[in-house]
Amino acid sequence: MPNVTMSIDETLLKRARKVAIDRDTTLTGLIREFLSDLVAKEELTRARGASELERRFAQSTAVVGVRTWSREELHER
Repeated sequence: MPNVTMSIDETLLKRARKVAIDRDTTLTGLIREFLSDLVAKEELTRARGASELERRFAQSTAVVGVRTWSREELHER
């Protein structure tokens, strides 16, 4: 497992260590848990967004025609 080096304010570090002790874990454990939660929430948010977009596409009454454009038409200025 890779190591990560970072700079943290000394006061914040002391307070975080106290939180880790209160939770019967390590500072590394706290950080690992935080990052896992962060990633899980982000993935859930993205999945919900994709699901909502798919739902809206399914409900859409928009009609897409058969019109095609040439490359030149698309890049006309």
